[in-house]
Amino acid sequence: MNYYEAVEKINSLLVFGSRPGLERIREFVDRMGKPDKSLKFVHIAGTNGKGSTCAMTASALTEAGYKTGLFISPYVLEFRERFSIDGEMIPPQTLADIVEELFPLVEEMKKEDKVITEFEFVLAVALRWFEREKCDIVVLETGLGGRFDATNIIEKPLVSVITSISLDHTAILGDTADKIAFEKAGIIKNNGVTVVYADQPEEALKVITDIAMERNNTLYLADSKQAVIKKSNITGTDFEIEIDDKNWELSISLCGEHQIKNSVTALYTLLTLRKNGIIIPDEAIQKGFEKVRFPARMELFSKEPVVILDGAHNPGGAKALSEAIKKYIPEKKKIGIVGMLADKDVKTALGELLPLFDIIYTVAPPNPRRMTAETLCGIIKPVCRNVTACESAEQAVNLALESTGKDDALVIFGSLYLASEIRPIIKNMLLK
Repeated sequence: MNYYEAVEKINSLLVFGSRPGLERIREFVDRMGKPDKSLKFVHIAGTNGKGSTCAMTASALTEAGYKTGLFISPYVLEFRERFSIDGEMIPPQTLADIVEELFPLVEEMKKEDKVITEFEFVLAVALRWFEREKCDIVVLETGLGGRFDATNIIEKPLVSVITSISLDHTAILGDTADKIAFEKAGIIKNNGVTVVYADQPEEALKVITDIAMERNNTLYLADSKQAVIKKSNITGTDFEIEIDDKNWELSISLCGEHQIKNSVTALYTLLTLRKNGIIIPDEAIQKGFEKVRFPARMELFSKEPVVILDGAHNPGGAKALSEAIKKYIPEKKKIGIVGMLADKDVKTALGELLPLFDIIYTVAPPNPRRMTAETLCGIIKPVCRNVTACESAEQAVNLALESTGKDDALVIFGSLYLASEIRPIIKNMLLK
């Protein structure tokens, strides 16, 4: 089996399971020989910010000398992004070999009416690779939710982390912040340690705090209010924050105030690990944060004109992007390319952003759950009349760049699936 055949095999699996619960994935991993039992985890859930928090945490642990696995979802550039060790993606043939080894188990369980989903299988592949490579620590990002997320089969992690909570996947997780927080807080294990992003809706923070107390956890609130910004622009941020009588000076290449909050959450996570015996020098944290680069998170491709790609796809992400636009490019004429999935809270998310734009081009993301460009155009027209539905991402980029002068700004947002498709197109066109 080669790499492309392996990805095709994975994509042939159901995206969501027919029955909720962890029994199937637990049994699958047990049949593999329980690779999770030999690994130590930092487990991170949340609606927004968990990818950035995972990346900064893993980068600092690598700088500290630990062989660090990182599992994220979804990917932006290519499938292998979901699995990395010390910043290096899984080799294509290694992925293929593990898929070939494990897929017969999928077929065996299917005969017993135990259907393994795509995400469950991807997690199993990751666990096998991390086990074989003898990772010291694995930074494990949840997929959807937390309580019934496949990653929640792990036993008590070194630390459980919950980032920003906002409305997303409401049909599955619930339609209020407290219901979603309950699902995310499902990763909190008895007698553990939990770090939570402090700037939460009040009802969400109460749910998380109550569950942490019920499960006898030591709880740390990652409060970024004391952070002092020293320099901030579209290329990144330098800031200081005092924690436990120590002043931290940190630089991140990820822009936006929300990334300061994510950085502080990662910092508290690392300091919590340090309190529990993991040796992490200050320099490892500083260097680890500086090195993090993340595609489609306020990713800057050009300064003249400003061209930004962001995966904002829910109200929380849209608010963060809106605040960054207002702060860093307030006076510029703004052109947008937007595509969204139909099962997202489209109107609420767009409400944060549409008033900022002069021209918008809509496109359907490459996903079965996509909203058509025409439907999205109809939703946008009452707020931004200069909106055009496009037949393809290429057409949207061509039209948008024709509309964008060197002093203007082009912002592409709405879906990580759109970001994955459009990223190489925008890079190639800007190089012409």
